Amino acid sequence: MKCPFCGSDTTKVVDSRPADDNSAIRRRRHCEECKKRFTTYEKVETIPLNVIKKDHTRELYQRKKIEDGVFRACYKRPVPTERIQEAIEEIEIQIFNRESHEIPSSEIGEIVMEQLKQLDGVAYVRFASVYREFKDVNTFVDELKKILT
Repeated sequence: MKCPFCGSDTTKVVDSRPADDNSAIRRRRHCEECKKRFTTYEKVETIPLNVIKKDHTRELYQRKKIEDGVFRACYKRPVPTERIQEAIEEIEIQIFNRESHEIPSSEIGEIVMEQLKQLDGVAYVRFASVYREFKDVNTFVDELKKILT
């Protein structure tokens, strides 16, 4: 494992333990060169997951797309990065717990919105406005009513 700080490959594992959900191993590492510590996660390689898009095309699942959408929705909101990362982990757990090789993008969107609803109301509405393609103000108000009740 190369050190992310100096690039040296002389690192050693200081501590290993299961990650929060027991689906990964968290390893604390120590660089012998620069003496800095860093964390790595080891996960089981899973079968590729295809996302079925609205136009019925398929593409490989990409965690980065979910991360980008959630971070964009939470932009300038008082939500700690740690909580955002936890939400993304939960989203991914729900996606992969379906034990299917394919999942419609609409299901992913609903899972993301449910997590954002719990995380931050404004982030939820921001994401929903793009995801549900609000056509006018009335559609936007209807969505707001849903979370206010």
